[in-house]
Amino acid sequence: MDVIIVGGGIVGTSAAFHLARKGVSTALVDASHPGQATAAGLGVVFPWPLPWDEPPVWDFKARAAEHYPRLMAELAEDGQATGYEVVGGLSVDREGDDAGFDLLRNLSERPEFATMGAVERLAPGGPRERFPLLPEAYGGVFVEGMARLNGAAARVALFNAAEERGLRYFKGECRLLWDGRRVGGVRVGSEALEAPVVVVAAGAWSAGLLATAGVDLPVHPVRGQVTHFALPGRDTRAWPVVRFGERGYFVSAFGPDRVVTGGTWEPEAGFDRRVTASGLLHNLSTAVEVLPELADATVVETRVGLRPCTHDGRQLLGTVERLPGVVVATGLGGEGLTFGPFQGLVAARLAMGEDPGVDLSPFRPDRPMAPA
Repeated sequence: MDVIIVGGGIVGTSAAFHLARKGVSTALVDASHPGQATAAGLGVVFPWPLPWDEPPVWDFKARAAEHYPRLMAELAEDGQATGYEVVGGLSVDREGDDAGFDLLRNLSERPEFATMGAVERLAPGGPRERFPLLPEAYGGVFVEGMARLNGAAARVALFNAAEERGLRYFKGECRLLWDGRRVGGVRVGSEALEAPVVVVAAGAWSAGLLATAGVDLPVHPVRGQVTHFALPGRDTRAWPVVRFGERGYFVSAFGPDRVVTGGTWEPEAGFDRRVTASGLLHNLSTAVEVLPELADATVVETRVGLRPCTHDGRQLLGTVERLPGVVVATGLGGEGLTFGPFQGLVAARLAMGEDPGVDLSPFRPDRPMAPA
């Protein structure tokens, strides 16, 4: 094998797909940890940079925004059900100050933001016409190009497309094959899999892999509990995603009748993947506060994802000086479904020895980082 990828979330399967489509002999090793962030994500896709992003971050996001629809179209043409739908997005608030119309309009007018589509200001009552659970008092902004993503479906689509192109799959916990000088593969159970490059894309579990070779990877889990509601008799398939500007809260909808509300942010929980009473209380009370009509909805489930986060808020993407043979791709926090597919592409380029196409210096996995 030429490349081994550790981690079967959206980053790892994206890397696997981009390698396999180039004819690179690739294996994917996945422990299928409960709590994998990809399957629990809210599904809001806003891949465009913001004015305050540093230049390398801006460039990464701008290229991710271009890559996203191309990748999803390629998977769809391949016959895969991607779980990706461009339904538009609303940024709403009661006073009209926090919806961000001027910012979004100015971004949409730049040529590199063509995928954002039209940006339209909506008077009070306008957002409710598009997302019928919103209170009448809300005004806001509609962004045509925003999308939602079913993370579990996208992961399966990427995996299946890669497998059709020769990807090999191994399920189980693994350890790096480290001889003190270079990583030469991984060990899965009693089986040694050798390859000159290992892509570590195991999300919040990535630090444990590198620790066996004496490297302290600065990524940690942040638990997120996300609650799903059903609205029997309501067709939610065309509803846009929603951001509540005054509180930074998100809601998305999926067919045939499901609404998913923004979840908890629990850095103190570690790898505990339980649904807790306090987490569920937070989700229910906040959901009914912002969308009162959800009070009569059916509570379907609460999913738990362990987001891979860093103390400085920037992703970990690149090689590690002390571990030749390793490429790290993780640390996207709550933006994995938005930027994970492009992070996987960049990791694949690095694994092939190609130019990554973006400046990775701010994302170095072994950069100095002060604890929180």
